[in-house]
Amino acid sequence: MAAINKIVLAYSGGLDTSAILKWLVVTYGCEVITMTADLGQGEELDGIDAKARATGASKAYILDLREEFARDYVFPMLRAAAVYEGGYLLGTSIARPLIAKKLVEIARAEGAQAVAHGATGKGNDQVRFELTVMALAPELTTIAPWRQWSLRSRTDILAFCREHGIPVPVTEAKPYSCDRNLLHLSFEGGELEDPALEPGPGTYHLCVPPEKAPDTPEEITVAFEGGDPVAVNGERLSPAGIIERLNALGGKHGIGRLDLVENRFVGMKSRGVYETPGGTILHRARRDLEGLTMDRELLHLRDSLISRYAEMVYYGFWFAPEREALQAFMDKASERVTGEVRLRLYKGGVYPVGRTSPYSLYNPELATFERDEVYHQADATGFIRLQGLRLMAQAAVRGGGHESA
Repeated sequence: MAAINKIVLAYSGGLDTSAILKWLVVTYGCEVITMTADLGQGEELDGIDAKARATGASKAYILDLREEFARDYVFPMLRAAAVYEGGYLLGTSIARPLIAKKLVEIARAEGAQAVAHGATGKGNDQVRFELTVMALAPELTTIAPWRQWSLRSRTDILAFCREHGIPVPVTEAKPYSCDRNLLHLSFEGGELEDPALEPGPGTYHLCVPPEKAPDTPEEITVAFEGGDPVAVNGERLSPAGIIERLNALGGKHGIGRLDLVENRFVGMKSRGVYETPGGTILHRARRDLEGLTMDRELLHLRDSLISRYAEMVYYGFWFAPEREALQAFMDKASERVTGEVRLRLYKGGVYPVGRTSPYSLYNPELATFERDEVYHQADATGFIRLQGLRLMAQAAVRGGGHESA
C-alpha cells in the first residue's frame, strides 16, 4: 500500500462503487480519482460528480463515450454477428474494454499507480477489466475491493453505506444489480437468483411487456453501408443516434427481452434478464441483409466463427491478438453488406419483410419456378450423382445399404 498514492476508480455511483470509493480512501489513505463513463445511462449520471466528491474523490471525471462506444465497440461486434450462448448480445461485456481503456488513460495522465473497479469476485467483469489493463498498461496495479475487503454481501455494503452516510439507489426492497448503456440494460439479483421464478415487473424498463405493446404493427427501414447501420427510416444518424432511435422503437413494441441462465467465464452459472431493443433490431436486420449480399461459403465460414468471437468478447479478450485478427476477417466479410431492410415490429417480434442491395447476389432468373434460359435442370443429375458417390461406396461396404449384424 505504501507504493500507491493515487488510484483511479471506475465509478458508476451505484451501490458497489459508492462503498468502494469510501473504502479506498479509508484503507489506502491516498488520493482517489473517479472516472465515470457516459455510455448512455441517461438520468443515472445526474449529480454523479458531486456525489463522488462528497464521498471522498479528489477529482471526478465524467467522459461522454457514447459515440466512441457505438462506433468502435458495438458496431465492430455487430459486424461479427456476435451472440453468446444463443441469445446474449453482449451488452455488458462490450462496454468493459472501453471503460478500462479510459481508466488507463486517466491513470497515466494523472500519474496514478493503480486503478480500481467494482466487479465482484464471482463475476466476469473483474476478468474483463483486468485483462484490458494488463494488455494496455501492465505497469499499473489493479485493486479489486470485492476480493480484499471484509464485506461479504450486498446487505453488508448497504450497512456500510448507511454507516458512512452514503446515499445509494439500491435497497433491500429493490435488490437488482443493474448495468445500463446504449446497447442494453441488465438485471441480476433479487428473485432472479432463483431460476424458477418469473422476473418481476421491476425488470421492465427499456421494453414494455409484449402483451402491452401496440396492437398495430409498425414498419421501419434500416440502411447499412459496408456492414454498419447508417440510417433509420431514411434519416442518416450517428452510430449512437441509430441505437437510441431503435431503442425507442423497439422498446415501444416489447422487442429485445432475454431471460437467460448463462455460463460465466469463472466457472459458475448465473441468471440475468437483458433488455436490448435496438441491438436486437440491428442484429436481425443485418443477418437478413447478409442473406442477400454474402457468398454462401463466406457466410458459412463466418458463422462457424461467431461463437469463438463471442467468447473472446464475453471472456474479456477484446485487446488480445486473436480477437483483433478475427476482427479483420469479420470486417472483410462485411464489405458488401450494404442495402436497406424493411422490418415489421409487433409485440416482441422483429420480422424482415423486404430487402434491397446494390450488391445483391440474388438472381431472379435462376430462382424462378417459371421457365428460364439460365439454369438447365437436367444438369442437376450429374451434380447429385457426384455428391452421392461416397454415400454409395459406404452402402457397398455395409452390404447393399443394410448395417451388418
